[in-house]
Amino acid sequence: MLEKAKSILKKYYGYDKFRPGQEQIIADLLGGKDTLAIMPTGAGKSLCFQLPAMLLPGVTLVISPLISLMKDQVDGLANQGIPATFINSSLTNAEVRERLYQVRAGQYKLVYVAPERLETDSFQAALSELTISMLAVDEAHCVSQWGHDFRPSYQSIRPFIDRLPKRPVISAFTATATLEVKDDIINLLLLSKPGIHVTGFDRPNLSFSVLRGEDKQKFVLNYLTEKSRQPGIIYAATRKEVDGLYQLLKKKGFAVGHYHAGLSDEQRIREQEQFLYDDIRVMVATNAFGMGIDKSNVRYVIHYNMPKNMEAYYQEAGRSGRDGEPGECILLFGQQDIMLQKFLIDKSVEDPARKQHELRKLQAMVDYCHTPECLRGYILSYFGENIVSECGNCGNCDQEGEQVDVTLDAQKALSCVYRMKERFGLVLVAEVLKGSKNKKVMQLGFDSLPTYGLFAERKLQDIKTLLQRLVATGFLSLTESEYPVLKLTPQAIPVLRNQTTVHQKVVQAPKREADNTLFESLRQLRKALAERDRVPPYVVFADSTLKEMCQYCPQNEADLRKIKGVGDMKLERYGKEFIAAIRQGSSTGPSALHP
Repeated sequence: MLEKAKSILKKYYGYDKFRPGQEQIIADLLGGKDTLAIMPTGAGKSLCFQLPAMLLPGVTLVISPLISLMKDQVDGLANQGIPATFINSSLTNAEVRERLYQVRAGQYKLVYVAPERLETDSFQAALSELTISMLAVDEAHCVSQWGHDFRPSYQSIRPFIDRLPKRPVISAFTATATLEVKDDIINLLLLSKPGIHVTGFDRPNLSFSVLRGEDKQKFVLNYLTEKSRQPGIIYAATRKEVDGLYQLLKKKGFAVGHYHAGLSDEQRIREQEQFLYDDIRVMVATNAFGMGIDKSNVRYVIHYNMPKNMEAYYQEAGRSGRDGEPGECILLFGQQDIMLQKFLIDKSVEDPARKQHELRKLQAMVDYCHTPECLRGYILSYFGENIVSECGNCGNCDQEGEQVDVTLDAQKALSCVYRMKERFGLVLVAEVLKGSKNKKVMQLGFDSLPTYGLFAERKLQDIKTLLQRLVATGFLSLTESEYPVLKLTPQAIPVLRNQTTVHQKVVQAPKREADNTLFESLRQLRKALAERDRVPPYVVFADSTLKEMCQYCPQNEADLRKIKGVGDMKLERYGKEFIAAIRQGSSTGPSALHP
């Protein structure tokens, strides 16, 4: 079966070999084994259920959370010659009946549905006549109440499985899952002795940066001017923030769209499709945008505000560089972001246990924004992987110069927390170190402490940043409460006793890259062909495929077939146009292709 799978991989997807982890997952599914796969965005998790569906009898039912996600994936599969369809609320009743008839007639191997569809009696009755070989649950973290995108409708999946005449193979896929969420997925979907595959959370092609104290609007304007030809996403925390930034960028002449739940369905669909088709380069959005975006050539993701937790951040940032090419992930942190996210949590979460859970996750996100250590290492450690001490591809590691000894500053800050009996929050500790004459500081007599005014010459915000860095690096901790209190950790004691030192780095802005002339020419051709075929440009070819064409300059169809991502159907459909463009744009002549 695996040999047949490899043949399909080449014929329909245009690749000679599987990506790391894919072969083992596919082997388990073809062997009839329930499977949980945790794979980072861009690792090819969709292929892991799409390809087995081609070899298994009957149909594979794919549970997908968003209508736009279904449409993107089905469009991409159709373009590759793979029989797939979707059934969702965007269709009329007549269209639903017609598609179900076609499914029963064996015209499709993959059927995408939303979890809400599983609760309808008519859909359940229609499926009783089908042979369902596999049920694939995409974005499976939505099943867990501790998942960052908890969807109550996902809880209907297990009862639906129980009502099927014959239990199919169950597969679950997600990009971000802590150990707690992983266990929830297994238990709530009742996976039977599942094969568990964690291919790793690392995305080596992505660079990570956190910039603090920036003029956010000025940074975005300068950055987009540099990246004017490259598609990217800017995430903001609120609709108001999205609308304001969108209007500013539009006024400045950028090809920009916006997306949030306050817009009409028609407007969201229109602007999303403009982004997919490269008619607009920049999308400013809330986190309502993105899960349904299968656009492979997003080159950067900017977070205008800090997200509420690491899972949401990594999933959103991971929409950059899905094609394996370099992508930038930049987080613009402002102190007010913390209060905003606390407000949103308080407004949206009623259960006390879940609220405390969300606040704990928020603190981990704040720590990420202040750690002076490797950002990639922090992310991997959060998800339970081995810590990377220095990745060489993040804002903290890339900074030139040596680490600065901040032991004395750390001792002053830690001593202040100790002398305040570890009973107060970060703001009041900072005010004491600043030497503030704040009414509360004076009433509590903190102006008589030896640590009062030790940082009198510094800005209050700089003192808060120092304290937050000490939290992020484990010298201080914050209690999990509505009003968090600073506490010393065991790690702080050797610092106070002069038994160890503390070093920190200063973060610099990320590096920039220039475009390639031939690559730009091929990208324009791709857009023209995409408009002709009425599909998004990345469905024609991914950026990584175009860049490999630029590298090897294939001069005939045989050479072009050796390029990753060029399958039989795409060679027939687009081969001649791309070969002509490469011949015209390259002056080096034919190059020896890799085997």
